[in-house]
Amino acid sequence: MTENDGTQGPQWPLPEDEGRPRPQDEQQPGQQAGPPPGPPSGQPGRPLGAVAVAVWAADSDSSLTLAGAAGFGPAEPARWRYVPPGVATPARTALVERRTVWLGSLHRAGLPSIGHRDLPAGGRVVVPAGTGGRIIGVLEICWPGVPLERSPRIERQIDALAELCARTLDERPETGPPGAGRGPAELVDLAGGLHDPACVLVPHMGADGALSDFRIHYVNDHFVDLAGRPRGAVTGMLLLEAYPLAAGQDGLLEKIERVYATGEPFRAARTTLNSMVDQVPLTTTADVSISRHGVGVLLICRVEDEAARLAGLLQHAQRLGRIGGFEENLVTGEVTWHSQLFALCGLPPSAPPLRLAALPGHAHPDDEPDLGRFLRTLLHHRQPASTAFRLQRPDGVIRHLRIVAEPVLDGGGHLLAVRGAYQDISAQHWTEVALAATRAQLAHTEQQSAERNRLTLQLQRAIMPPTRGPIDASGLRVAVRYRPAEHGHMVGGDWYDAVVLPSGRVLLCVGDVAGHGIGAATGMVVLRNALRGLAATGAGPAQLLGWLTIVADHLTDAVTATALCGLYDPADRTLRWARAGHLPPVLVRGDEASTLPMVRGTMLGALEEGDYEEGVLELEPGDVLLLYTDGLVERRDGSMHEALDRLMATAREPVADLETKLDHLLTHSNADTDDDTCLVGIHLPVSDPGPAQVGSPA
Repeated sequence: MTENDGTQGPQWPLPEDEGRPRPQDEQQPGQQAGPPPGPPSGQPGRPLGAVAVAVWAADSDSSLTLAGAAGFGPAEPARWRYVPPGVATPARTALVERRTVWLGSLHRAGLPSIGHRDLPAGGRVVVPAGTGGRIIGVLEICWPGVPLERSPRIERQIDALAELCARTLDERPETGPPGAGRGPAELVDLAGGLHDPACVLVPHMGADGALSDFRIHYVNDHFVDLAGRPRGAVTGMLLLEAYPLAAGQDGLLEKIERVYATGEPFRAARTTLNSMVDQVPLTTTADVSISRHGVGVLLICRVEDEAARLAGLLQHAQRLGRIGGFEENLVTGEVTWHSQLFALCGLPPSAPPLRLAALPGHAHPDDEPDLGRFLRTLLHHRQPASTAFRLQRPDGVIRHLRIVAEPVLDGGGHLLAVRGAYQDISAQHWTEVALAATRAQLAHTEQQSAERNRLTLQLQRAIMPPTRGPIDASGLRVAVRYRPAEHGHMVGGDWYDAVVLPSGRVLLCVGDVAGHGIGAATGMVVLRNALRGLAATGAGPAQLLGWLTIVADHLTDAVTATALCGLYDPADRTLRWARAGHLPPVLVRGDEASTLPMVRGTMLGALEEGDYEEGVLELEPGDVLLLYTDGLVERRDGSMHEALDRLMATAREPVADLETKLDHLLTHSNADTDDDTCLVGIHLPVSDPGPAQVGSPA
């Protein structure tokens, strides 16, 4: 093989199976019969339909040198005679990834290479060429268009060309210094002169001639075996014999193989290495460097020094915690400060450190008594002590410091020195001050909120006691229950009313004002009292709700509410009712329970004037009618339809009397909104009272 001058390429015969047709004799889809375009006869890529071929030699630093080329323009070999390490090209991709790379179009791949101006849309196949696990070079074959379709036969032909390239490159004369790459002698000299632990590895081939392991050829004087064995016991061993975990958890063997194959060095800080000692795995952290030199690999493992690591951690901890250590020799008077202390105290590094006896003169006058007790405990009683004080720095800044110290005594109990540390607690001090002010403000706010909720609850319970005994209104028995919210801050605007009007009819209503707190409670009082007064006019339920929405819109502070209003006439046992966005009543008749048909009606306060429709129900002896607010049934995880079904199932269960039924409904309510609840029960007894139960057939 000769270096390319731009006109003559390597003259290699194409390795083909005996008797197999040549690729140019096979007509490809979309092509016309006849020989494809290609380089001159005798060039290795022509039978494959290729137009150009380049052979790259891989150097020890993972750079690429153009060893030969054919089919390119006269200026291309000179422009691409050398590719430095790290430059992304198709050949470098194949070298680093150690695999054959097929590119349908060089332009679409976005990788520059030789001939990218002459064949911008052409495809390429790039094959690493090497022997014994080491990649010696890279074969790059170029097509004017898309490469031949990948097939086992084409791959065998290309692999054979790559093997021929590897043999040719391996036999070419050395271009480097004399003796380079012919043996590890110079590498041994290099490793011996290093101050870091290093070893020289040489490849070990298996029975099939492929790379299977590396042998530890040499270890220098600074080498420390991870398993604690002497240097002589490790030298000459295979890497996997000495460190069987190198092929598993560490991935160290894979890294060494990659460096040996590609020549690209590997370096990593704080790499975890594992070893086995008496079948016990040990873990070590080290900085690892792997590089290839000729036929050998240099492995450097700088094991992390525990003392240096701890010292670094301590330094970072002192910086983050704003802590500085000190030692004062009371015999010689020498004071040693950590560098952090000078910054804490506002002193330049060249200033003399402060002695303990001089601290009161640099502290706030109010802190002198505390410092005096600290010094007496430490110096006279010879006991550890600590205190906090305000340091007046030379720059006028006052810092809050805490000092902790302990005495150092000799065998006779004499005080020799004092060791300790200062910590800047200014941020903590001001945080505590801010937290104390915040806690005081929160306590005041909580007290105000609790007082407001207490007044709201008192107002609500004064108007609507939680339990009101049954009343007999013209033969109609009425019982009510009110259950406030469990949390005081959730006091709401649920309300009910049951009163006999001057006309003899009975007013029955429930409502729910939106919101919680004093605003909802006062809105409830306005609407409830307004409805009582309006009902004395003799108007029907629809008219009453129409007037009540005007009250909500004009005479309250933007209150919105739902309500259900009914008027029972004992003369004909009929109930006329209307709703303002409220849930429908539930009628229990015999063994059945159902909601009354929905009638039209908007929420109170939603519009200036509302349109309400009335419904009429004729009660039969034994009927029970339930009016309620959504706190009885509403759940966050279900629909209102499901909630009403559960309510009707509970209401169908027979009980002894009306009050027991209401208590039963409250007990078995599975609502989870923590809202207050109003429940009004209406029962029309049978004419001849007997043992029949409420909710059972008469």
